[in-house]
Amino acid sequence: MNRKTVKIGSRGSRLALYQAERVQEKIADLVPEVDTEIEVIKTKGDKILDVALSKIGDKGLFTKELEKALDSGEIDMAVHSLKDLPTALSSGFAVGAVLERGDFRDAFVSLNGKKLHEFNSSDRIGTSSLRRRAGLLHLNSKPQIVDIRGNVQTRLRKMEEGLCEATVMAVAGLQRIGLDSYITAIFPPDLFIPAVSQGIIAVETRVNDPYMQSLCDRISHPPTWLAARAERAFLNTLEGGCQIPAGCYTETGESTFSITGFVASPDGQLYIRDRLSGHPAEAEALGRKLAEKLLRQGGDQILEKIRNE
Repeated sequence: MNRKTVKIGSRGSRLALYQAERVQEKIADLVPEVDTEIEVIKTKGDKILDVALSKIGDKGLFTKELEKALDSGEIDMAVHSLKDLPTALSSGFAVGAVLERGDFRDAFVSLNGKKLHEFNSSDRIGTSSLRRRAGLLHLNSKPQIVDIRGNVQTRLRKMEEGLCEATVMAVAGLQRIGLDSYITAIFPPDLFIPAVSQGIIAVETRVNDPYMQSLCDRISHPPTWLAARAERAFLNTLEGGCQIPAGCYTETGESTFSITGFVASPDGQLYIRDRLSGHPAEAEALGRKLAEKLLRQGGDQILEKIRNE
Protein backbone atom coordinates (compact mmCIF):
# COMPACT_ATOMS: atom_id res chain seq x y z
CA MET A 1 0.00 0.00 0.00
CA ASN A 2 1.15 3.53 -0.74
CA ARG A 3 1.07 5.85 2.22
CA LYS A 4 -2.21 7.70 2.64
CA THR A 5 -4.33 9.13 5.43
CA VAL A 6 -7.44 7.11 6.25
CA LYS A 7 -10.28 9.09 7.80
CA ILE A 8 -12.13 7.17 10.51
CA GLY A 9 -15.71 8.28 11.22
CA SER A 10 -17.07 8.01 14.75
CA ARG A 11 -19.86 9.25 16.97
CA GLY A 12 -18.68 11.72 19.57
CA SER A 13 -19.39 9.90 22.82
CA ARG A 14 -16.54 8.81 25.06
CA LEU A 15 -17.25 5.14 24.28
CA ALA A 16 -17.51 5.71 20.52
CA LEU A 17 -14.21 7.59 20.50
CA TYR A 18 -12.59 4.82 22.54
CA GLN A 19 -13.70 2.35 19.88
CA ALA A 20 -12.42 4.51 17.02
CA GLU A 21 -9.10 4.88 18.81
CA ARG A 22 -8.80 1.08 19.16
CA VAL A 23 -9.24 0.77 15.39
CA GLN A 24 -6.69 3.54 14.92
CA GLU A 25 -4.23 1.67 17.15
CA LYS A 26 -4.84 -1.63 15.35
CA ILE A 27 -4.08 0.03 12.00
CA ALA A 28 -0.93 1.62 13.44
CA ASP A 29 0.23 -1.78 14.73
CA LEU A 30 -0.62 -3.93 11.72
CA VAL A 31 -0.63 -1.48 8.79
CA PRO A 32 2.04 1.05 9.87
CA GLU A 33 2.37 2.55 6.39
CA VAL A 34 -1.13 4.08 6.77
CA ASP A 35 -1.85 7.28 8.72
CA THR A 36 -5.27 7.85 10.29
CA GLU A 37 -7.47 10.71 11.48
CA ILE A 38 -10.74 10.50 13.45
CA GLU A 39 -13.71 12.57 12.24
CA VAL A 40 -16.59 13.05 14.74
CA ILE A 41 -20.09 12.86 13.26
CA LYS A 42 -23.31 13.32 15.25
CA THR A 43 -26.10 10.81 14.55
CA LYS A 44 -29.88 10.89 14.96
CA GLY A 45 -29.57 8.55 17.94
CA ASP A 46 -27.34 11.08 19.68
CA LYS A 47 -29.85 13.89 19.13
CA ILE A 48 -33.14 12.22 20.15
CA LEU A 49 -32.83 11.34 23.82
CA ASP A 50 -36.38 11.79 25.13
CA VAL A 51 -38.12 8.98 23.21
CA ALA A 52 -37.71 5.22 23.72
CA LEU A 53 -35.82 3.42 20.97
CA SER A 54 -38.68 0.97 20.48
CA LYS A 55 -41.06 3.87 19.71
CA ILE A 56 -38.94 5.70 17.12
CA GLY A 57 -37.49 2.67 15.34
CA ASP A 58 -33.79 2.14 15.28
CA LYS A 59 -32.73 0.94 11.85
CA GLY A 60 -29.82 3.21 11.12
CA LEU A 61 -30.51 5.34 14.20
CA PHE A 62 -26.83 5.41 15.14
CA THR A 63 -25.42 4.79 11.67
CA LYS A 64 -27.21 6.75 8.92
CA GLU A 65 -25.20 9.98 9.18
CA LEU A 66 -21.96 8.01 9.30
CA GLU A 67 -23.01 6.18 6.13
CA LYS A 68 -23.76 9.49 4.42
CA ALA A 69 -20.24 10.67 5.26
CA LEU A 70 -18.85 7.35 4.04
CA ASP A 71 -20.79 7.57 0.78
CA SER A 72 -19.64 11.14 0.09
CA GLY A 73 -15.99 10.31 0.75
CA GLU A 74 -15.82 12.57 3.81
CA ILE A 75 -14.60 9.49 5.70
CA ASP A 76 -13.05 6.21 4.53
CA MET A 77 -14.45 3.94 7.24
CA ALA A 78 -16.99 4.19 10.05
CA VAL A 79 -16.54 2.58 13.46
CA HIS A 80 -19.57 1.25 15.32
CA SER A 81 -20.64 -1.03 18.11
CA LEU A 82 -21.65 -3.92 15.87
CA LYS A 83 -24.92 -4.34 17.78
CA ASP A 84 -25.95 -0.88 16.48
CA LEU A 85 -25.58 -1.94 12.84
CA PRO A 86 -28.72 -3.30 11.12
CA THR A 87 -28.25 -6.91 9.98
CA ALA A 88 -29.10 -5.80 6.43
CA LEU A 89 -26.90 -2.82 5.63
CA SER A 90 -27.82 -0.09 3.17
CA SER A 91 -26.84 -0.79 -0.41
CA GLY A 92 -23.20 -0.01 -1.07
CA PHE A 93 -21.92 -0.68 2.45
CA ALA A 94 -20.41 -3.71 4.19
CA VAL A 95 -18.85 -4.75 7.47
CA GLY A 96 -15.18 -4.72 6.53
CA ALA A 97 -13.64 -5.82 9.82
CA VAL A 98 -14.30 -6.62 13.46
CA LEU A 99 -11.83 -6.34 16.32
CA GLU A 100 -11.40 -9.09 18.89
CA ARG A 101 -14.55 -9.26 20.98
CA GLY A 102 -14.68 -7.80 24.46
CA ASP A 103 -16.92 -9.04 27.28
CA PHE A 104 -20.37 -9.69 25.79
CA ARG A 105 -22.29 -9.91 29.08
CA ASP A 106 -24.69 -7.40 30.67
CA ALA A 107 -24.09 -5.70 34.01
CA PHE A 108 -26.62 -4.73 36.67
CA VAL A 109 -25.82 -1.24 37.97
CA SER A 110 -27.59 -0.37 41.22
CA LEU A 111 -27.38 2.87 43.20
CA ASN A 112 -27.36 1.21 46.60
CA GLY A 113 -25.86 -2.17 45.76
CA LYS A 114 -29.18 -4.02 45.77
CA LYS A 115 -29.31 -7.08 43.52
CA LEU A 116 -32.11 -7.66 41.01
CA HIS A 117 -33.82 -10.35 43.11
CA GLU A 118 -34.11 -7.84 46.00
CA PHE A 119 -36.08 -5.29 43.95
CA ASN A 120 -39.80 -4.83 44.61
CA SER A 121 -42.73 -2.91 43.12
CA SER A 122 -41.52 0.45 44.43
CA ASP A 123 -38.15 0.13 42.67
CA ARG A 124 -37.47 1.41 39.15
CA ILE A 125 -34.97 0.03 36.64
CA GLY A 126 -34.08 2.20 33.66
CA THR A 127 -33.62 0.79 30.17
CA SER A 128 -34.86 1.57 26.67
CA SER A 129 -34.01 -1.94 25.41
CA LEU A 130 -36.91 -4.34 24.93
CA ARG A 131 -34.47 -7.24 25.29
CA ARG A 132 -33.27 -6.02 28.66
CA ARG A 133 -36.83 -5.20 29.77
CA ALA A 134 -37.97 -8.73 28.95
CA GLY A 135 -34.92 -10.30 30.57
CA LEU A 136 -35.31 -8.31 33.78
CA LEU A 137 -39.04 -9.00 34.13
CA HIS A 138 -38.51 -12.68 33.35
CA LEU A 139 -36.16 -12.89 36.34
CA ASN A 140 -38.16 -10.56 38.61
CA SER A 141 -41.61 -9.30 37.60
CA LYS A 142 -41.91 -6.85 40.52
CA PRO A 143 -39.87 -3.72 39.61
CA GLN A 144 -41.10 -0.92 37.37
CA ILE A 145 -39.21 -0.51 34.08
CA VAL A 146 -38.72 3.11 32.96
CA ASP A 147 -37.21 4.42 29.73
CA ILE A 148 -33.71 5.84 29.97
CA ARG A 149 -31.66 7.03 26.97
CA GLY A 150 -28.26 8.52 26.30
CA ASN A 151 -24.63 7.50 26.33
CA VAL A 152 -23.10 5.60 29.25
CA GLN A 153 -22.33 8.68 31.36
CA THR A 154 -25.74 10.25 30.65
CA ARG A 155 -27.59 7.13 31.79
CA LEU A 156 -25.51 6.90 34.95
CA ARG A 157 -26.16 10.59 35.65
CA LYS A 158 -29.92 10.19 35.13
CA MET A 159 -29.92 7.26 37.55
CA GLU A 160 -27.98 9.26 40.14
CA GLU A 161 -30.42 12.16 39.70
CA GLY A 162 -33.30 9.90 40.73
CA LEU A 163 -34.89 8.69 37.49
CA CYS A 164 -34.37 5.09 38.62
CA GLU A 165 -32.66 2.98 41.24
CA ALA A 166 -30.78 0.75 38.79
CA THR A 167 -30.01 0.20 35.12
CA VAL A 168 -28.47 -2.46 32.89
CA MET A 169 -25.45 -1.79 30.69
CA ALA A 170 -22.99 -3.74 28.57
CA VAL A 171 -20.01 -4.84 30.65
CA ALA A 172 -17.68 -4.01 27.74
CA GLY A 173 -18.96 -0.44 27.49
CA LEU A 174 -18.31 0.24 31.17
CA GLN A 175 -14.91 -1.45 31.09
CA ARG A 176 -13.77 0.41 27.99
CA ILE A 177 -14.19 3.84 29.55
CA GLY A 178 -13.06 2.92 33.05
CA LEU A 179 -16.48 2.92 34.74
CA ASP A 180 -16.66 -0.75 35.68
CA SER A 181 -16.54 0.25 39.36
CA TYR A 182 -20.26 1.04 38.93
CA ILE A 183 -21.05 -2.65 38.30
CA THR A 184 -23.13 -4.24 41.06
CA ALA A 185 -23.35 -7.66 39.43
CA ILE A 186 -22.61 -9.29 36.09
CA PHE A 187 -25.33 -11.49 34.64
CA PRO A 188 -24.22 -14.96 33.47
CA PRO A 189 -25.05 -15.12 29.73
CA ASP A 190 -27.16 -18.25 30.12
CA LEU A 191 -29.31 -16.41 32.70
CA PHE A 192 -29.54 -13.05 30.92
CA ILE A 193 -28.88 -13.56 27.22
CA PRO A 194 -26.92 -10.68 25.65
CA ALA A 195 -27.68 -8.59 22.57
CA VAL A 196 -26.56 -9.86 19.19
CA SER A 197 -22.89 -8.90 18.64
CA GLN A 198 -22.58 -7.18 22.02
CA GLY A 199 -18.95 -6.35 22.83
CA ILE A 200 -17.82 -6.25 19.18
CA ILE A 201 -16.27 -3.17 17.55
CA ALA A 202 -17.00 -3.11 13.81
CA VAL A 203 -15.59 -1.22 10.84
CA GLU A 204 -18.04 -0.33 8.07
CA THR A 205 -16.71 0.42 4.60
CA ARG A 206 -17.93 1.09 1.10
CA VAL A 207 -18.49 -1.94 -1.12
CA ASN A 208 -16.08 -2.19 -4.07
CA ASP A 209 -13.28 -0.33 -2.31
CA PRO A 210 -10.39 -2.80 -2.66
CA TYR A 211 -7.90 -0.53 -0.85
CA MET A 212 -10.05 -0.32 2.29
CA GLN A 213 -10.99 -4.00 2.16
CA SER A 214 -7.33 -4.96 1.97
CA LEU A 215 -6.67 -2.80 5.04
CA CYS A 216 -9.66 -4.28 6.88
CA ASP A 217 -8.54 -7.84 6.11
CA ARG A 218 -5.30 -7.11 7.93
CA ILE A 219 -6.93 -5.83 11.14
CA SER A 220 -9.99 -8.12 11.40
CA HIS A 221 -10.22 -10.92 14.01
CA PRO A 222 -11.51 -14.10 12.30
CA PRO A 223 -12.95 -15.91 15.41
CA THR A 224 -14.95 -12.79 16.30
CA TRP A 225 -16.17 -12.44 12.72
CA LEU A 226 -17.35 -16.09 12.79
CA ALA A 227 -19.40 -15.41 15.94
CA ALA A 228 -20.74 -12.13 14.53
CA ARG A 229 -21.91 -13.75 11.29
CA ALA A 230 -23.80 -16.46 13.18
CA GLU A 231 -25.43 -14.01 15.60
CA ARG A 232 -26.40 -11.58 12.85
CA ALA A 233 -27.86 -14.46 10.82
CA PHE A 234 -29.96 -15.32 13.89
CA LEU A 235 -31.32 -11.77 14.20
CA ASN A 236 -31.79 -11.33 10.47
CA THR A 237 -33.89 -14.51 10.32
CA LEU A 238 -36.11 -13.11 13.06
CA GLU A 239 -36.55 -10.10 10.73
CA GLY A 240 -35.95 -7.60 13.46
CA GLY A 241 -33.57 -4.83 14.38
CA CYS A 242 -32.05 -4.80 17.85
CA GLN A 243 -35.32 -3.40 19.24
CA ILE A 244 -37.12 -6.70 19.61
CA PRO A 245 -36.97 -8.76 22.82
CA ALA A 246 -34.43 -11.24 21.47
CA GLY A 247 -30.76 -12.00 21.88
CA CYS A 248 -28.15 -14.71 21.52
CA TYR A 249 -24.55 -15.61 22.25
CA THR A 250 -22.08 -18.07 20.78
CA GLU A 251 -19.28 -20.29 22.03
CA THR A 252 -16.50 -21.61 19.81
CA GLY A 253 -14.14 -24.54 20.37
CA GLU A 254 -11.54 -26.09 18.09
CA SER A 255 -14.14 -28.22 16.32
CA THR A 256 -17.39 -27.13 17.98
CA PHE A 257 -19.67 -24.13 17.73
CA SER A 258 -22.82 -23.46 19.74
CA ILE A 259 -25.39 -20.69 19.75
CA THR A 260 -27.95 -19.98 22.48
CA GLY A 261 -30.81 -17.59 21.84
CA PHE A 262 -34.20 -16.39 23.03
CA VAL A 263 -37.34 -14.53 22.02
CA ALA A 264 -39.68 -13.14 24.67
CA SER A 265 -42.73 -11.01 25.20
CA PRO A 266 -41.84 -7.49 26.45
CA ASP A 267 -43.19 -8.34 29.91
CA GLY A 268 -40.93 -11.40 30.10
CA GLN A 269 -43.82 -13.76 30.84
CA LEU A 270 -43.46 -15.63 27.55
CA TYR A 271 -39.82 -16.60 27.21
CA ILE A 272 -38.66 -19.05 24.55
CA ARG A 273 -35.01 -20.11 24.50
CA ASP A 274 -33.03 -22.88 22.87
CA ARG A 275 -29.52 -23.90 21.85
CA LEU A 276 -27.94 -25.54 18.80
CA SER A 277 -24.45 -26.97 18.33
CA GLY A 278 -22.38 -28.05 15.38
CA HIS A 279 -19.10 -27.43 13.57
CA PRO A 280 -17.67 -23.90 13.19
CA ALA A 281 -18.14 -24.21 9.41
CA GLU A 282 -21.89 -24.34 10.09
CA ALA A 283 -21.92 -21.17 12.23
CA GLU A 284 -24.19 -18.99 10.06
CA ALA A 285 -26.51 -21.89 9.27
CA LEU A 286 -26.82 -22.66 12.98
CA GLY A 287 -27.79 -19.04 13.66
CA ARG A 288 -30.55 -19.19 11.05
CA LYS A 289 -31.76 -22.61 12.21
CA LEU A 290 -31.97 -21.50 15.84
CA ALA A 291 -34.06 -18.46 14.90
CA GLU A 292 -36.37 -20.62 12.77
CA LYS A 293 -36.73 -23.05 15.69
CA LEU A 294 -37.68 -20.28 18.12
CA LEU A 295 -40.20 -18.89 15.61
CA ARG A 296 -41.84 -22.33 15.30
CA GLN A 297 -42.00 -22.61 19.09
CA GLY A 298 -44.14 -19.48 19.33
CA GLY A 299 -41.68 -16.68 18.69
CA ASP A 300 -43.50 -15.77 15.48
CA GLN A 301 -46.67 -14.99 17.43
CA ILE A 302 -44.75 -12.90 19.99
CA LEU A 303 -43.07 -10.82 17.29
CA GLU A 304 -46.26 -10.40 15.26
CA LYS A 305 -48.03 -9.04 18.32
CA ILE A 306 -45.18 -6.57 18.99
CA ARG A 307 -45.20 -5.33 15.40
CA ASN A 308 -48.97 -4.88 15.42
CA GLU A 309 -48.74 -2.79 18.58
